[in-house]
Amino acid sequence: MTEPVEYDVVVVGAGPVGENLADRARAAGLSTAVVESELVGGECSYWACMPSKALLRPAIAHADARRTTGLSQSVQGLDAEAVLAGRDGHASHWKDDGQVGWLDSIGARLYRGQGRLHGPKKVIVDGPEGEHHSLTARHAVAVCTGSRAVLPDIPGLVGAKAWTSREATSSPRVPGRLAVVGGGVVGVEMATAYQALGSQVTLVVRGGGLLPRMEPFVGEHVAKSLAEGGGQIRLNTSVTSVERSNGAGPVTLVLDDGERIEADEVLIATGRAPRTDDIGLETVGLEPGSWLSVDDSCRVEGIDWLYAVGDVNHRALLTHQGKYQARIAGAAIGARAQRVPLLESDRWGAHAATADHAAVPQVVFTDPEAAAVGLSLAEAEAAGHRVRAVDYDLSSVAGASLYCDGYRGRARMVVDLDQEILLGVTFVGPGVGELLHSATVAVAGEVPIDRLWHAVPSYPTISEVWLRLLESYRG
Repeated sequence: MTEPVEYDVVVVGAGPVGENLADRARAAGLSTAVVESELVGGECSYWACMPSKALLRPAIAHADARRTTGLSQSVQGLDAEAVLAGRDGHASHWKDDGQVGWLDSIGARLYRGQGRLHGPKKVIVDGPEGEHHSLTARHAVAVCTGSRAVLPDIPGLVGAKAWTSREATSSPRVPGRLAVVGGGVVGVEMATAYQALGSQVTLVVRGGGLLPRMEPFVGEHVAKSLAEGGGQIRLNTSVTSVERSNGAGPVTLVLDDGERIEADEVLIATGRAPRTDDIGLETVGLEPGSWLSVDDSCRVEGIDWLYAVGDVNHRALLTHQGKYQARIAGAAIGARAQRVPLLESDRWGAHAATADHAAVPQVVFTDPEAAAVGLSLAEAEAAGHRVRAVDYDLSSVAGASLYCDGYRGRARMVVDLDQEILLGVTFVGPGVGELLHSATVAVAGEVPIDRLWHAVPSYPTISEVWLRLLESYRG
């Protein structure tokens, strides 16, 4: 093992979260080391956000074109080989040279290998070719190791070579038949992508609808579109066993009603677990494999030098929220290192990740798109707010009728009746992803309804739905 090396901050995990935290620490003048066991850039760059959206963008553009007057008759099928090649490019062909160069440019030191805590403020790195490094942090260690897909305990699944999100986003071929288990974001996005690329898709969902974390009407719109495209959806259904001979050839799913579904590949999209099982948590009194509970500066409760940022803290498992947390945590680490008072009393200050509670935005890139920020109606009511939901049919907006023929969609805003502000906004419909940031600004900014009345939407855009929602609310 090499001699111990000291840094102000040691970051374990070089995905987008770790990269952003390293950037903020360096901006605060702190020396920073980053430890990564796989590719710099992490899950998002190579197996999640970038490759999945590279698969979905052609699918959504193709669907929009088929619904556009004067264009629909000339639209042909997707070139699956070209789409997969484009996906490979957006995933940088699973090489991280560019992102390694970026880390170098900000002055962070990269250590490749498995990083493990080794007591207070210490990280041991088992690197390639027998290399070992001992790192000590003067101020903070930040765990940014993300999450991994979980395979449920289904008889026969072990050895069946089922896909997780990684295989689905990086597959070099399109299966003729794809069974998807799970109706959350990964399940419906990959069902959308592969159905557009030519797969016969069957979705098996244990619950009563798709996208259960969003307003119920969202999943209804997405399910209708998938079914119209030829997809089969089995709701309120569980898989009792999986059969596949030696992990090759067709795979058979046995359902709880006795039905058997045969497919060429099966994607399991039923949940995530933190990547904390092998990072030395036991050496600092924490449970290996656990989610890490943190305060609003992302500092682990009870340990003043340890931070857990991104998926590992289970606050909001989204890349953009993890990067947001990294900016907050980096600022807090810098302030504490310099003994500058934190803005802990300021709910929306520089050192509090308040948006994790109040204004989490998410876009689901299905056809139609789904986009939401803040609380759903059910969540707001459960939290004890006195609220009113205001709905509007997006197809009635002039901009929607121009966007494509037969536009279908819906918008909802959840109004806090005591404060006269928005607690949440949800859209479903083609192209609504780009509406979401205006809603996020309104929710995070707690903009009064009376002031929103003066934010005039341009005509004829889909954003005119804001005016219609406000008119409906005011009566």
